[in-house]
Amino acid sequence: MKLFVILALAVASVSAGTILPEQNYIHPRQLPAVISGEGRITNGQDAAEGQFPYQVGLSFSSSSGGWWCGGSVIGAEWVLTAAHCTSGASSVTAYLGATIRTSPKVQYTVSSGNFHQHASYNSILLRNDISLIKIPSVTFTSYIQKVRLPAMASSYSTYAGQRAVASGWGLTSDSATAVASKLQYAYMDVITNSVCANTYGSLTITDKTICTATPKGTSTCSGDSGGPLVLVSENILVGVTSFVSTAGCQSGAPAGFVRVTSYLDWVKGITGISY
Repeated sequence: MKLFVILALAVASVSAGTILPEQNYIHPRQLPAVISGEGRITNGQDAAEGQFPYQVGLSFSSSSGGWWCGGSVIGAEWVLTAAHCTSGASSVTAYLGATIRTSPKVQYTVSSGNFHQHASYNSILLRNDISLIKIPSVTFTSYIQKVRLPAMASSYSTYAGQRAVASGWGLTSDSATAVASKLQYAYMDVITNSVCANTYGSLTITDKTICTATPKGTSTCSGDSGGPLVLVSENILVGVTSFVSTAGCQSGAPAGFVRVTSYLDWVKGITGISY
C-alpha cells in the first residue's frame, strides 16, 4: 500500500475570511504505522458482544497490497464506508457481527464492481470521502443490525456539543506494534466546524464535515477509516471516519468525519434507503 502524506495546500490567492490550517491532515488508513487489520481506537474501551451490531470490518485487497477499514450496515445489502478505503481496491471481504475481528458471524467477499465510490471524491482536499458497498443480503440478528440514518429534516443540525461514539479495530496508539484484536469504542464530543477549521483550515472543513474533540489522546486511528460515528442520544449515524492530524492520533487535534446528513440524497439515489 502506498503511503500518502497530505501536505497543506499552497494557495496563491486566498479569499477574505479563509482560515489557513495550523496542522496538516491525513486519512487514518495512510498513517505510517503497521496496519495488519488488528488494533483499536486509541485509549478506547473493549466492546461487548453485540454492542455495535452495525459495525463492519473491511479487509481490502489490491495488486499492491491490502488494508483494513471499518464500515456501517445501513441496509440488508449495503455498507457505508469512506472513499479513501475503496479507492484503489480490487475486492473486499466484509466481516459482520464480529467483536473479535477474526470471528465474524457472517463474512462476504465482493469485487470492486460492487463499490459505489462518490464520483467527486477529492483525496487532496478530503472532499466527498464516502462510498457504498453492496453485499449479498444479510439476515438481521441480535449481532447484525442496520444503524439508522439521520432524518432529512435534521440536515441543518450541527450536533455541536453532543456526545457521539466511534468504534473500530484501529491501532491502539501512534507507536503500536502489538495490539489487541477486540472491537473498541470511545465516546467523543462533537465540536463546531469553526473550531475545527482553526486546526485544519476552512478549505478542508466545510459544511459536509463533522469534527470531534480528542481529549487525552482518545481518537480514531489507523484501521478505523470508514467506520461509524453514532450520536448517542438518538442512536443515528452522523459521521464516517475520514481524517486525523499528521501529528498522530494521540496529538489532541480534532478527528474529522464525513457528515452523513450531507449525503442522504446520494445514499437514497443508489440504495433507495431513506429516513
